[in-house]
Amino acid sequence: MRCNLVLSALACAGLVASEDVLYSSRLMKRGIDAQGNFNMSFFHVNDVHAHLDEFSSSGTDCKSPEKGCYGGYARIKHTIDELRPQYEDSLWLNAGDEFQGTLFYSFYKGEKIAEVLNELEFDAMTLGNHEWDGGDEELGQFLLNLTFPIVSANIISSYEGLNKTIKPYVIFEKQQIALIGCTTPTTVSISNVGDGTQILDPIEEVQKTIDHIKSTTNITRIVALTHIGYVEDQELAAKTTGLSLIMGGHSHTLLGDMKGAEGKYPTIVKNKDGDEVFVVTAYRWGEYVGYIDVTFDDDGKVLAYHGAPIHLVNTTAVDEELQAKIDEWRGPFEAFAAEVVGETKDVLDQETCQKQECTLGNAMSDAMLDFRLKNAKDDKPDFALVNAGGIRATIDAGEITRGEVLTSFPFGNTIVQLEYSGEDLWKILEGAVSKVNQFNNKPITTWFQVSKNIKIEYNPNNEVGSKLVKVTIGGEPLDKKAKYRFVTLDFLAGGGDNILIEVPDYVSLDTQDEVLIWYLQENSPISASVEGRIAIVDGTAEEDAGEGESEGEGKGDNGNSAVAKAVSSWGAALAIAAALAFHL
Repeated sequence: MRCNLVLSALACAGLVASEDVLYSSRLMKRGIDAQGNFNMSFFHVNDVHAHLDEFSSSGTDCKSPEKGCYGGYARIKHTIDELRPQYEDSLWLNAGDEFQGTLFYSFYKGEKIAEVLNELEFDAMTLGNHEWDGGDEELGQFLLNLTFPIVSANIISSYEGLNKTIKPYVIFEKQQIALIGCTTPTTVSISNVGDGTQILDPIEEVQKTIDHIKSTTNITRIVALTHIGYVEDQELAAKTTGLSLIMGGHSHTLLGDMKGAEGKYPTIVKNKDGDEVFVVTAYRWGEYVGYIDVTFDDDGKVLAYHGAPIHLVNTTAVDEELQAKIDEWRGPFEAFAAEVVGETKDVLDQETCQKQECTLGNAMSDAMLDFRLKNAKDDKPDFALVNAGGIRATIDAGEITRGEVLTSFPFGNTIVQLEYSGEDLWKILEGAVSKVNQFNNKPITTWFQVSKNIKIEYNPNNEVGSKLVKVTIGGEPLDKKAKYRFVTLDFLAGGGDNILIEVPDYVSLDTQDEVLIWYLQENSPISASVEGRIAIVDGTAEEDAGEGESEGEGKGDNGNSAVAKAVSSWGAALAIAAALAFHL
C-alpha cells in the first residue's frame, strides 16, 4: 500500500519518468513481516554549482523555454515541500559542490547560496571540492552561516570556521540512523585548500567512523553522503563493511533508465562481508532530485527498495516566493552579463570535454594561443593546453554574452606561458593521455584540450607510460632535444589537476574569460569543429622518434625557427623554474 501511495503522489506531480520497484536478494531469501521492519525515504541532490535559477540543457541561463528549462532551487523547493510531508520518516541531503558555475556565485560568492540552502531546510550536507574555490576562510564563513549539519569524516582542519562546523557524522535520533560524510581527497590539487586543512583517504576514514559508531552506540542503520565520484562510491561500498546506502556526487553521473544514463539507480555493490550496498547519485546542476525509499531490517541492512530520480522540467511547479528572490538577485549583474561579446556559428560543446577533443576546448585553447601570438615579442608559443575540468558549460550557437563566457569559465584563472624541453613535454603529454603524471606517478584528475598547431596521437590500449604514439607540433614531429613554449593556466602551473609539476615561479597574464572575449571580438562569428587534435590510433611510439634535431631548435609554425636562449626576464625565469621543478 505504501508503494502505491508513493507512486501515485509522484506520478500526479508529473515528476518521475519511471519508477523501479526492486527487491534485495536478501528479501527473497527470507520471509519477513513488512510491519516489523523500518521504512525510510531519502531525497538527495548534488553538484548544483550555483544554478539557483533554471537553466537550459547546456547549463546556461534559460532563454528559450520552448526548448526546455530545467532545475532551479524554486522547483526543487516546491518538489521537496510537496513530497516530504507524505513520508513519516525521510531525510533531505546535499552531496556538495554548491559553489562555482554561474554568476550567482561569481557575484555574490556564498552569501545567496547559504540563504537558499537554509530555506531549503536540508537535514545535512557534505562538502565538495569546489567549496574550497575561495579558500578555507571563505568556506568557513559560509559554513558558519548554515543552519544544518555539515559532515565529512576525512577532513581535518585547523581553520576555526571549518573546525567548528565539520563533523565526521550525524545521528538522527528519531530514525536511529547515522549519516557519515566524506570528500574527495583530490580537492587538495584541484581547489584552494590551505596548509591547515588535510583531506584523508575516504575509505579508511569512513570505516573508522563506522566502527566508532558501532562501538559507542546501538545504531545499526548507517548510510553515507559522499562527494568522491560514482566509481569511487562503488569502491567505498566494496572495501568497507557496515554501510547500506551511499548517496554521492562529484562525477556528475546520470543514473536510471533514461537515455544517456551510465548505470542503474541504485547501483548494487557487494561489500567485504558479501552484503548489498546501494549506490545512488543525481546527475548535476539540480536537474534531478534523487529519491530512494528503503526498508531496513534490525541489523541495518536493506531488504527492499524502490525509487527513481525526479526530473525537474518546464512543467514542474516552482515556489513563487523563492523564485521572486532569485529574480531580484539577478538585478545587479544582469546588464553586465547580457552584453553580447561575440558570435559562434557552431555549438561550443562542453559535454564531451572530459573524454575527448571538444569544440569549446578547441575555441578556448585557440584563443589563448592567438592572444599570446599577438602580444608576445620574441617568445612566441607553439601551442596552448587547458584542463577539461575548467570548462563548465556549453555555449549554444548564435550570439554569445559575457554571462555565458563567465558561466563556461568561472574560475578567474589567468593564462601563463611555460617552456619545457621536448623530452619533458613528451612526458607531460604521456601523462595527460595515460592520466598518470610521469614525473610523480600520481593520478591526473582531468582530461585536457589543446589548440591548433599540435596533434596528439595515442593508443588507449597500451600500458600506462606507453600510450602516447606521436606528437606533431607545427607540422613536424616533436623533437625531444628541442625546446617548446606553450600557453596554459596558472592553476595548472601551480600543480592543479597534476598535469604538470608545480612551477615555483611564473608570471600571470590576462584572465581566461578576458582572453576568450578578446578572441570573440576579433574573430566573430567563429567556427569550431572536432579536427583530430587528440586522436586515437593503433601501434606504439617509435623509439628513435623525435631525436633528429639539435637542442634549442624551435618547432612551431609561428615564424620562429629557434627558441632564444634569453627571452624576456620573466621568460628566462620560467625556463629555469620549469627545469628545476622537473629535475629536483
